[in-house]
Amino acid sequence: MVIDGKKRYLETFKKRVFTDKNMVTSLFFYLFSFIITACAVMVISSRNPVHSVLFLILAFFNSGALFVILGAEFLAMMLVIVYVGAVAVLFLFVVMMLNINYSKISDGFQKYFPIGLLIGFILFVEIILMVFSGDLLVNENKNLISDIPNTHQIGTLLYTDYIFAFQLSGLILLVAMVGAIVLTLRDRTGVKKQNIIDQNNRKVSDVISIVKMDNE
Repeated sequence: MVIDGKKRYLETFKKRVFTDKNMVTSLFFYLFSFIITACAVMVISSRNPVHSVLFLILAFFNSGALFVILGAEFLAMMLVIVYVGAVAVLFLFVVMMLNINYSKISDGFQKYFPIGLLIGFILFVEIILMVFSGDLLVNENKNLISDIPNTHQIGTLLYTDYIFAFQLSGLILLVAMVGAIVLTLRDRTGVKKQNIIDQNNRKVSDVISIVKMDNE
């Protein structure tokens, strides 16, 4: 009888949890939030900068998951592509290539601790104010909420109202890319460059000379 009661309880719990979408969303929201908080603590408390960057990348991934839960998939995509794929990975490689003395990193911890504590307190107060004013903002912006995905809305705005600004920004990026390529490939004196065609066409006789020695 006890086993049957446990099975019924488990079945009822599974039905309630896995059929209620709001409950599942809340569980994942708190899970990702807990992981982000733990990663943030590890970023500032880890003595090894490489470990700090790895925890930062994990925090970015979980933040992207939170944006997906909130319906902001475009922000989640940009967070993963820009911050994880570019900034965090670049910072990780820079930290790994530099010869950092880890013993001197925590020397100024006590000196800057009060300033960091003040900034953290200000951010905490702002978060509390945002939490308590969230319902007010939602009630004021009910007319702006629609069933259209935000990626669709952003694309519609970019290619209709802001088409000229969007094309201008793309043109500026194209000019910057072409300028970087021209500055890199220009001929400079005193700099050795690799020529793949000359390397492939090189013969043995061009680099090795056979000298016959007289036998005494």
